[in-house]
Amino acid sequence: MHRFAPTAVSKSLSRFLQTVALAAFVASVLPAVAQAAASDKVVKKQRGATAGKRVSQNAVVTAKRSPAALRVAAPARLSFGQLLGLHSTQDQLDLKSSVALVIDQDTREVLFSKNDSAVLPIASLTKLMTGMVISEAKLPMDEVITISQDDVDTEKGSSSRLKVGTTLTRGEALHLALMSSENRAAHALGRTFPGGMTAFVTLMNSRAGLLGMNDTRYVEPTGLSSRNQSSAKDLVTLVSKAHQDPVLREFSTSPGYQMAVGNRTLQYNNTNRLVKNPDWDIGLQKTGYISEAGQCLVMQAKVSGRKLIMVFLDSAGKLSRIGDAERVRKWVESNPVTAPAVGTVVRQVNG
Repeated sequence: MHRFAPTAVSKSLSRFLQTVALAAFVASVLPAVAQAAASDKVVKKQRGATAGKRVSQNAVVTAKRSPAALRVAAPARLSFGQLLGLHSTQDQLDLKSSVALVIDQDTREVLFSKNDSAVLPIASLTKLMTGMVISEAKLPMDEVITISQDDVDTEKGSSSRLKVGTTLTRGEALHLALMSSENRAAHALGRTFPGGMTAFVTLMNSRAGLLGMNDTRYVEPTGLSSRNQSSAKDLVTLVSKAHQDPVLREFSTSPGYQMAVGNRTLQYNNTNRLVKNPDWDIGLQKTGYISEAGQCLVMQAKVSGRKLIMVFLDSAGKLSRIGDAERVRKWVESNPVTAPAVGTVVRQVNG
């Protein structure tokens, strides 16, 4: 960048442009600016135009920092699936997920598939592998761990009711991570693992490799990073293996859990409303969302007497992943021994 000494003309021009920019901003954003402008008018009467000008500028700065102003100005971020054009793929069930895969858990027969080889961010579906590593390590579940500043999300700025300094058992942290997708709990599980976070993430990737999940990569245990990626085919393998673990089954399908924190009792609920739905018999599940991944859902469920594994990735809309699962369930119930969906390939899925 070139620098130059300001002249009287350039200074005047700069002030003029700043005034124009400030006026445009005030005219285009939230009511707080209008209120500030009204206050500015009073101040002008009391203190003169010069003081009033300073207050007006301060009000604009305040408005710029306002979360409401930021929400108005922030553009919608496209998911990886949208950027790759995966949502243009049509299917006979009109699913809103750009990636889907449904298999029979016992026979490994593919009943439905859609872009099942696409490698995408998987958000909090990551926590299934986090849970698997913790459970298989046979660490004491009653050991107390403490939420630290290191567990605070700096990736997405997500909130948590587990304040820094909160103590809970490893079992409680695993329960909250799988049931309520609690990010600080999941991060604390990795941070307090023998060898620390580096060893934990290395083990996550090693476990994926041993399972043959060749499309999968993990960089942290929560799923907040878009660099945690996998394919529907790999996730079917993960769900199938995780379903063999009774701890993961119990914690992921728990409808709710109360935890005492200091003088308070916190009520946590399952992020998947289908676990409370009597029409569903769910053996294991996990939801996930970050903007890069879209809405995600994996489940093991019994439908029409068949044990199914369902994977839905990059669904558009907050409730659309649930709607997609309902469409698949009703389709299987109306066609209990049907051949695979039109456009899919009859094959077996290993895992």
